Amino acid sequence: MRLSAMSMPQAGSVNFLDSNGKPCPAQMANILLGTNEPDIYGSCMGDMFGKCTSHCDTQVDCPAARLFPTDGIHAQPNSRGECNCWQYSHATGAGFWPLAGCQASQPLPKMWEDPGCVGTVMQNWKQTAQLAYAKGYKYLSTPLVAENLDYAKSFIEHACGCSGGQCSCQDASCGCPVYVGFHFYAYDCMPEGTGGYETLQERLDATARIMEQYPFVKGAIINEVGMLNCASEDKNPICVPDSGRYPANQQKDHSCPTTEDLPHGMASFINGLMDRIIQAQTSDGRKVVKSLSWFNANQDGGVYNLLLFNSDGSLNEAGEAYLSACSRWRGR
Repeated sequence: MRLSAMSMPQAGSVNFLDSNGKPCPAQMANILLGTNEPDIYGSCMGDMFGKCTSHCDTQVDCPAARLFPTDGIHAQPNSRGECNCWQYSHATGAGFWPLAGCQASQPLPKMWEDPGCVGTVMQNWKQTAQLAYAKGYKYLSTPLVAENLDYAKSFIEHACGCSGGQCSCQDASCGCPVYVGFHFYAYDCMPEGTGGYETLQERLDATARIMEQYPFVKGAIINEVGMLNCASEDKNPICVPDSGRYPANQQKDHSCPTTEDLPHGMASFINGLMDRIIQAQTSDGRKVVKSLSWFNANQDGGVYNLLLFNSDGSLNEAGEAYLSACSRWRGR
């Protein structure tokens, strides 16, 4: 929840060092995104994905998860679903971990029930925001929520000093996020049958309501979009891979097959979600979504093969659909 001056590059800088200490040729943007998925407990990545859902309270009976298991051997968490996720792997988000100043072992998903925890998080956030502003960042986003848009709204109201519809802080100089950050994944190659498109629409509508209540909020940044390779989970968007009707390990290229929901496989899903994103707007005509990032990975973090390119570098069918949909969005 808090970055140091050494780990935060200057906004607008190029050839900054990435998390592996290597120079990155990209230019750093002037928007700082909030922490990842504090609204869910999440899971440890790697061989225990979907099974290890908590860190260990002690080092006794604490099997180590591995991001890249050796010899195809997959370890298992202990009987409480706990594992050592810090040594050879990492968690999906901040909700997995404890935080000093908060009471619960995994406090962030329910932090609004703990006023002391809220105070700790907001103090940390204000310090991070001050550092970001000093380093040239002009805009901030809410935490990147996995599914709970009320969490993002509450964060705005606390960080921006909102009361009775009025907010004392409305920009980065005082720590106010002006973008709503969230993720969206459908399940099991059935965005209609499992309610995926309906869920996306609910999140778009919730963002529109936040923008209407607080006009300084500019819109949504959906920085993860994709299809999860598992049966639908209503309460926690973390699941065991290959557990659904269309497991990736039984599909050509490990992607979505042709189905009633998706007559052109993953390309149909991309067109369906982009139709809704392009059309989303507030009652006063402002576009809801300002940025979208497809989760361009192959069976990483519980997804299907979501790659947009073939091995030779050419666009695949999903890539063609993504390019076409983004062109449509740009033209609106």
